[in-house]
Amino acid sequence: MTEHRTFGLRNVPLLSRVGADRADALRTDIDAALAGWPDALLLRVDHRNQVLIANGQVVLDRADTIGDRPPENAVFLGRLKDGRHVWAVRGDLQAPEDRDLGTDVLDLRRAGQIFDDTSAQLVATATALLNWHDNARFSAIDGAPTRPAKGGWSRINPLTGHEEFPRIDPAIICLVHDGHDRAVLARQTVWPERLFSILAGFVEAGESFETCVRREIAEEVGLDVTDVQYLGSQPWPFPRSLMVGFHAIGDPGQPFSFNDGEIAEAAWFTRDEIRRALDQGDWSSGLSAPHVRGDSSSRLLLPGSISIAREIIESWAALD
Repeated sequence: MTEHRTFGLRNVPLLSRVGADRADALRTDIDAALAGWPDALLLRVDHRNQVLIANGQVVLDRADTIGDRPPENAVFLGRLKDGRHVWAVRGDLQAPEDRDLGTDVLDLRRAGQIFDDTSAQLVATATALLNWHDNARFSAIDGAPTRPAKGGWSRINPLTGHEEFPRIDPAIICLVHDGHDRAVLARQTVWPERLFSILAGFVEAGESFETCVRREIAEEVGLDVTDVQYLGSQPWPFPRSLMVGFHAIGDPGQPFSFNDGEIAEAAWFTRDEIRRALDQGDWSSGLSAPHVRGDSSSRLLLPGSISIAREIIESWAALD
């Protein structure tokens, strides 16, 4: 029984991958930022959070095509392995003039699974920062207009000097299992039929992650869980969350109770049932229909690979 209570993620969640140096020291080194601008690269993100991609990589343009210094609305993303700086701006997508390869326009939800590590990191960071700037142009304290600072990693009230930083909303996501070969999957009321996933919810003020796991699962499906154990985390910039993954032990003999109105149905599924569902493909977030292969009559459709939920489910399902 105990050998199945502890397991780890087999892979780094797609949006947690690292391929570039965040180079945070350069955010306050104006001289170094300006010195790197002539050779820097630029990531364009449109108002629907879409980017240009080609061959599994985000398309980067020369930064100096928009001016001889970073514009005020540019955000500094870091430094590539070859030393070049990378910045991002909100605006219309434009393919570089010297690029002959075909490009596609996709957002992070639909392209995350095909991105390389560097592209995943750059686009996830740019999406989170630019979304924050879109909604943080006025001080939360006195409503005064603020301006970007530190390469887009903060905003300053020019009247008072008060500095604000990007907001992140932590949320737990947890696989409840029985310690053997059954796990709970649930369907939210707003999801289509057959689409199931593991349970999640936002952390409340004054609450630890472990306490949040117990509270959210009790609220959503009425189960009392024990042995809450950490698995991993993933940024989720839609618009500003951090998903913190856990697994916990539940009792299949305890009845479900849908107490907060968010869950339409839940059930205990065997490891074999979940493995068969994984073989059918997944639900691609943001699309109008599931992408499945094989027998589409499967009882389950599971979340897409961009979500840490998928990695948690696959890691548990892979246990012997």
